[in-house]
Amino acid sequence: MGAAEIEFVTYCIGNLSERLGLSQRAVYHLLEESGILYEYIVPSYDVLHTFGKDYLMDDLISYMREKELVA
Repeated sequence: MGAAEIEFVTYCIGNLSERLGLSQRAVYHLLEESGILYEYIVPSYDVLHTFGKDYLMDDLISYMREKELVA
């Protein structure tokens, strides 16, 4: 994972933390343990980083809901 991907992951975690009202650490653990981080966000970086912030957060939260990580 390169610097751009690391920066993007940090961006996603920070914004998800704000939207979900969870700590960044909690969001990281949810994404990492569920596979979303390394099976979706990192491999899909080329596409995901082109999305607007709201669309991206909605997409990630929807995926987290599918996996029953958040209500």
